[in-house]
Amino acid sequence: MVSLFSIFILTLLLITALAIVQSRNLFVAVMLSGIFSLLIATIFFLLDAADVALTEAAVGAGISTVLFLGALALTAEREQEPPTNRPVALVVVVMTALVLIYGTLGTPRLGDPNAPVQTHVSPWYLEQTPHYIDIPNVVTAVLGSYRGYDTLGEVFVVLTAGIGVLFLLGKSSPRGSRGPESSAEGAGLRHYLIPRLVGRLLIPFILLFGLYVQFHGEYSPGGGFQAGAIIAAAIILYALLEGEAHALLVLPRWLLTGMIAGGALLYGGVGVVCLLLGGNFLDYSVLTSDPVTGQQIGLLLIEAGVGITVTGVLLSVFHAFAARGEY
Repeated sequence: MVSLFSIFILTLLLITALAIVQSRNLFVAVMLSGIFSLLIATIFFLLDAADVALTEAAVGAGISTVLFLGALALTAEREQEPPTNRPVALVVVVMTALVLIYGTLGTPRLGDPNAPVQTHVSPWYLEQTPHYIDIPNVVTAVLGSYRGYDTLGEVFVVLTAGIGVLFLLGKSSPRGSRGPESSAEGAGLRHYLIPRLVGRLLIPFILLFGLYVQFHGEYSPGGGFQAGAIIAAAIILYALLEGEAHALLVLPRWLLTGMIAGGALLYGGVGVVCLLLGGNFLDYSVLTSDPVTGQQIGLLLIEAGVGITVTGVLLSVFHAFAARGEY
């Protein structure tokens, strides 16, 4: 039954991808992209990758769709007609597809117990995580402790990407000199009763769920990346309902700027503290006298840093797009 449902989802995924490519209406393409992300998230859930599914649903189907719509406000509604004669592009696409198909022929069968990852890497993580870290969610242990350097790099990639977008879109708008109160009235969906009522009911639960994902990532799917995206989605929903100015009163731009850098510095600062205490960089075992407790405290701190940076970057990018619409 699960296999039939997976085939059905994959079929919808293919149809949606073709529809996105063929659509010349950019609004339709954005909406289809959101559907595509939800289908991908469903596939991740079917593959028991709940952590990745949460991120895909929050970022791909949620925040990315809002940012794309913000970008559409700065461009035309329809895509320019492409040239009809594109043999080079067709050859490149066909060759790339053939190489990808050839590469998949050597991959292990899905769920094969004799695959290398099932016989070498995964068993060690499953056996040693209770001893070294003592948390049920092995994914969090892998991301935050065993490959903490890699996750630190991902945080700084998010930080760098946010800075780049702000450099491109972060010009001061006329609204910036007037203050948030001048554009508060009539902004957002304030005059639409049903969206505002439903949104006000949902926002507290979205924020609560974001905090749950943030601080319960050691025991269930979640962590800083997912929580940051969920919390940012709640604030963006508030901005859409009440107007951007009201959202800036909740989290001002100066605070968002501090969050962008502060979360990454918190993550790196934990590593520096580990060095000062005589351990290796990001070796949380030295944070307390009990190595296992030190690992757990370190994971909580670095996950908080990840969540703070992700929230700050996503909200800053959203406000940068919204400010461009004021020209």
